[in-house]
Amino acid sequence: MTAAATELLDYDQVIADFDPVMGLEVHVELGTETKMFCGCPTAFGADPNTQVCPVCIGLPGSLPVVNGKAIESAIRIGLALNCSIRPSSVFARKNYFYPDQPKNYQISQYDEPIAFDGYLEVLLPDGTPWRVEIERAHMEEDTGKSLHIGGSGRIHGASHSLLDYNRAGVPLVEIVTKPIVGAGERAPEVARAYVTALRDLLKALGVSDVRMDQGSLRCDANVSLMRKDATEFGTRTETKNVNSLKSVEIAVRYEMRRQAAILEAGGEIVQETRHFHEEDGSTSPGRRKETAEDYRYFPEPDLPPVQPDSAWIDELATTLPEMPWVRRARIQEDWGVSDEVMRDLVNVGAVDLIIETVDAGASPEAARGWWVSFLAQQANSRSVELSELPISPAQVAAIVGLVDEGKLTTKLAQQVAVAVLDGEGEPAQIVADRGLEVVRDDSALQKAVDEALAANPDIAEKIRGGKVQAAGKIVGDVMKATRGQADPARVKELVIAACQ
Repeated sequence: MTAAATELLDYDQVIADFDPVMGLEVHVELGTETKMFCGCPTAFGADPNTQVCPVCIGLPGSLPVVNGKAIESAIRIGLALNCSIRPSSVFARKNYFYPDQPKNYQISQYDEPIAFDGYLEVLLPDGTPWRVEIERAHMEEDTGKSLHIGGSGRIHGASHSLLDYNRAGVPLVEIVTKPIVGAGERAPEVARAYVTALRDLLKALGVSDVRMDQGSLRCDANVSLMRKDATEFGTRTETKNVNSLKSVEIAVRYEMRRQAAILEAGGEIVQETRHFHEEDGSTSPGRRKETAEDYRYFPEPDLPPVQPDSAWIDELATTLPEMPWVRRARIQEDWGVSDEVMRDLVNVGAVDLIIETVDAGASPEAARGWWVSFLAQQANSRSVELSELPISPAQVAAIVGLVDEGKLTTKLAQQVAVAVLDGEGEPAQIVADRGLEVVRDDSALQKAVDEALAANPDIAEKIRGGKVQAAGKIVGDVMKATRGQADPARVKELVIAACQ
């Protein structure tokens, strides 16, 4: 017996009856200029099938050559994750037929990955520490991309499909956790906190742009349930290619509730891959999940073992940057903010954005104000993570600078920020194109003030009688007349002077 995919058990009941077990597989597209085994470029967004060659589309007789920069990045990732680096690791062929895998096998690593047995310390939203054990970090090549035309954009209901092999052969490092047990009701939080910390770490290393919206960082979430008295893990499902931090948490929670409903109804969980649907946070069946034996791994005959010199590994260890959590502790002390404030900044993903905005010239106070208030509201209204907003810290710092110089009011600055988010260009150019700069001509302001006072004689009389707070109405009218381009403080000075 199986339950419908939409049948969900109440979350509290799930936790009362079951213990969740997770395994997270994160695929990281490395930021190398060329692909893993050929010289094709890796730039995102190129026209379909313009960045391909005989090697990456699997033509007979073509031979792969390993990308040395990718090996360096993989080692640095392993070191940062407290992994052991294998003195000799090998590539293998992972055999399976898939339309976007032109060779019908993927060059990956299997039983001898380059990095293994590590861990990453993460913080949950309330500051609780959690150690996630790392099983392995291995190198492989990415597949191409299927574009399903018609319907919902997925293969089901599409009229036809197109294949773009630009991504085929792009260097990947796949980071696989050991089973995460004991998290209980906090399992979805742990999953999100881990991917968040991993993304921050990879960004600090400079090995990837970690753009989840562009697929540079993708998470496969394996979830299973075991009853409270069980001694063996349950059957797992693997929700593929979850591409936002929020979605990782939602997908894990959904699968826990869905699987629990099936088990409570006496059904069995099917070991399968599942698709995640951003629009409602649900998952749906993909394909039956293979085991390692199904892939018929065997050593890649065209590539020699990777045998990094121990002295080189030691040298790479010296290139690791200050870890994000260490940096945050230092920054917190410099900024003089409390643990609670820093946790809030971390939870909304604002810390590194604020740091980069300060580095670009803004004050810490202004940077915090923009990212945790106005821009956080924009991210929420656009249903994206804060870091996914199409505005850079440098652009935010430029807007702050225009406010500090008196060229923009706060409201005008917010208009400029929205224009940047909408893709209209750089802040200074937007100000020039829209004519948004604050009006500094006192004669023009005085004319607007006189007209507003003439239109409101009763308010003018109150101001003359000493009720200075009544000037607010006149200031508002002047701001409206100047399309918000007047300096409110200067307008108020002119209003009061005119009434004396």
